[in-house]
Amino acid sequence: MKFLGIEEFTESNKIWRMLCAEFLGTFFLVFIGCGTIMYVESTVLVVQVALTFGFVIAAMVQSIGHVSGCHINPAITTSFLIIGKCSILKSICYIILQCAGAAAGFYVLTLLTPADIAKDNLGNTFLAKDLSTTQGTIVEVLATFLLVFVVHSVCDERRSDVKMVAPLAIGITAAVCHLFAIKFTGSSLNPARSFGPSLVYANWKHHWVYWAGPIVGGGLAGLIYKLLFQIRKGEEETSSYDFS
Repeated sequence: MKFLGIEEFTESNKIWRMLCAEFLGTFFLVFIGCGTIMYVESTVLVVQVALTFGFVIAAMVQSIGHVSGCHINPAITTSFLIIGKCSILKSICYIILQCAGAAAGFYVLTLLTPADIAKDNLGNTFLAKDLSTTQGTIVEVLATFLLVFVVHSVCDERRSDVKMVAPLAIGITAAVCHLFAIKFTGSSLNPARSFGPSLVYANWKHHWVYWAGPIVGGGLAGLIYKLLFQIRKGEEETSSYDFS
């Protein structure tokens, strides 16, 4: 019953704060991140967008991480579900609120953007020309794997060397992954991030790639970190920077 998570909704009001945090976090992730794409010179598009997504993720981790864990990404939620650190009901509600926040964030963004700019599907994630869906899916798998792997690493409760830098580490990783993947897939790494623009624009071309890739990548990251790299009870934590 604990894995189902019914008690989280019946024994405490904290779950509602957590759901609100996930909605708000994903709202600003999409609103700010995709907002950068609306007005940007093509020569700095990749760097500016990558840094914006990285910075906004770091900011949200710092501000709401203590409330909900700041998943703001169905791939991260699914990864924690797979390794038993997030209940089924909580995971379902998180993903629903994440998608709702992303859709609301992008909808508000389109209301604030001149129609002649917003009409061009800016903010949607698309596969690069001549990139197959298989290639695009693999890019999303690998990029999301790295992001979620770092999330699990800095959230390892038995580590003491990264607690204060977790938001920065996650934000930098997100920016790096975007720098790599933008030219391939638009760099979603987050099904909710792609869902918001797709819903508002009613453009679902290759949308499944942006669910399949991140979910698989995130799930693998969680499993591999737990099986191979998580500090075990009773193990002595060694310095991450001791190369002697």
